[in-house]
Amino acid sequence: MKELELKYGCNPNQKPSRIYMEEGELPIKVLNGKPGYINFLDAFNGWQLVKELKQATGLPAATSFKHVSPAGAAVGLPLSEVERKIYWVDDMDMEFTPLANAYARARGADRMSSFGDFISLSDVCDVATAKIIKREVSDGVIAPGYEPEALAILKEKKKGNYNVIEINPNYVPKQLERKEVFGITFEQGRNELVIDDNFFANIVTENKNLTEQAKMDLAIAMITLKYTQSNSVCYVKDGQAIGIGAGQQSRIHCTRLAGSKADNWFLRQNPKVLNLPFKDSIGRADRDNSIDLYIGEDYMDVLADGAWENIFTEKPEVFTREEKRAWLDQLHGVSVGSDAFFPFGDNIERAHKSGVDFVAQPGGSIRDDNVIATCDKYGMVMAFTGLRLFHH
Repeated sequence: MKELELKYGCNPNQKPSRIYMEEGELPIKVLNGKPGYINFLDAFNGWQLVKELKQATGLPAATSFKHVSPAGAAVGLPLSEVERKIYWVDDMDMEFTPLANAYARARGADRMSSFGDFISLSDVCDVATAKIIKREVSDGVIAPGYEPEALAILKEKKKGNYNVIEINPNYVPKQLERKEVFGITFEQGRNELVIDDNFFANIVTENKNLTEQAKMDLAIAMITLKYTQSNSVCYVKDGQAIGIGAGQQSRIHCTRLAGSKADNWFLRQNPKVLNLPFKDSIGRADRDNSIDLYIGEDYMDVLADGAWENIFTEKPEVFTREEKRAWLDQLHGVSVGSDAFFPFGDNIERAHKSGVDFVAQPGGSIRDDNVIATCDKYGMVMAFTGLRLFHH
């Protein structure tokens, strides 16, 4: 198959629409549903991300994409009991495979953003992963293959219309890539990223103790940034992205956005949040929305009289600003990556508030000395990669 006609492009008025190959055949098969233009953009970007994560870490990987940027990305490390609870999988009586762990973590880190995602999996989709996917509101999935029972489970989603794409894992694109804007063709070489033992070797801070876990986390940050609309900043902890700030014109806004998401991820692990007395009738999506409000500045939207009765069996206590700060002060060992240099030390100041101890960025700012000095103030380890990762 050299081309696939689509219903429409980014919007319903953009017709005709198709994906096609100028040479050879498309490296995909649509096993179920009718994926659209944006679905394929998410699928192909997400597939590259998880394939590179697998190559860099040796672990199965998953990503949850929304609007051509990852909402979450993770590798298949085991879930803690707390993570199972905040990702809404603690009630699933099954053995969690590494791939299932990867998707639960990719989906769960920022559940507000992941709602209605397109999923990419590095490995053949197994039954455990399919069972998690079946429970979530999602547009589709791409993977190098599917176990027969897993495929049958996925085909039941969305009244049989769930998008399931199989990709040839051996497909290698051309080194030159093109796109057209305003009738003008742009051409560039692919942005290749090879993370080896020397990738983070240029450590510019006084503290040079870059742990093996931090190397993995920084690699995940770099690969995630490569497929995130720029400007972008990514916070990673223990093999999963916990905060991604995408598409901001100012880098400090990226750092703040990603940091606030990382904070929310950790605040959800506080006993006050874990033990919120939800009514049994409240679904997971509404619980996510309520938790987001409860831990934010608009907490009275769910705690006001006349509101909390619709959500909780009893009125929860306010999660005060002081309590939240005290809890966040316990977060450590977070890694942060940036797709271009940090121009000011304020980015490091903000990252510090979210438990960041390890930093990777290209370097090259005229204020590198200020950024390094700020890292040294907090005992952080920072590596200059020398490689920018803009993605548009």
